[in-house]
Amino acid sequence: MCKRLFDIIVAVIGLCLLSPLFVIIILLTIILDGERPFFVQQRVGKGGRLFSFYKFRTMKPGLASGKHDFNAGETSRITPLGKILRKTKLDELPQLLNVLKGEMSLVGPRPEVRKWTLVYPERWEVVHRVKPGITDNASIMFRHEEELLTGAASPDDTYREVILPKKLEIYTDYVNSRSFSGDIKILLKTMKAVWTD
Repeated sequence: MCKRLFDIIVAVIGLCLLSPLFVIIILLTIILDGERPFFVQQRVGKGGRLFSFYKFRTMKPGLASGKHDFNAGETSRITPLGKILRKTKLDELPQLLNVLKGEMSLVGPRPEVRKWTLVYPERWEVVHRVKPGITDNASIMFRHEEELLTGAASPDDTYREVILPKKLEIYTDYVNSRSFSGDIKILLKTMKAVWTD
C-alpha cells in the first residue's frame, strides 16, 4: 500500500512538473521527425497480462520492428533527437502514465514484449508476480545495452543467452527481497547513473 501511494504521489508530481518538458519533446518530435511523438507497444506485466507501454518515439517506423516486437541491437533507425532522449532517459518519462494507471511501478523488473517472455518461461512466472517498473538494478547495470548488442555478431543470440539470463537473475532477486527502502535506494542509484553518464 505504501509503495502504491508513493508511486501515485511521485507520478502526479512528476507529470505536473515535467509537463512543459513533455510539450517541448512532443513539438520537437513532430517538427524534426514528422512522426507521432509517442511509441506505444504491448508489453507483459504482472500476472502475464498485456498492457500498452508508453515511451517517447525515438526511432523512425520500419518493417523490421513490429508493433508487438523488440529487435535486439536495432539502432539504425534511431533519430538524432531520439539519441538524445535515449542517452538522458527522457524517452522513458511517459511511463509515469503507466504508473498512474497502476500498470507499472516506479521500481520493478522492466516489462518485456511477449517474444522474450516465452524464453525461460518458468523464470518469468516468478518475475511476473510483481508489477514491472520504470527502473531497477538491471536497468542500471545494462544502461548501455544497445552498445553491447550493436557490437555483437548475433544481437538476438547475445540477448537471449547472455543478457536476458542475467536480467532474470536480478529480477528474481528483486522479487524475493523487495522493500520500500530498497526501492528508494534503486531510485537514487538510477538518478546518479543518469547524472554521471
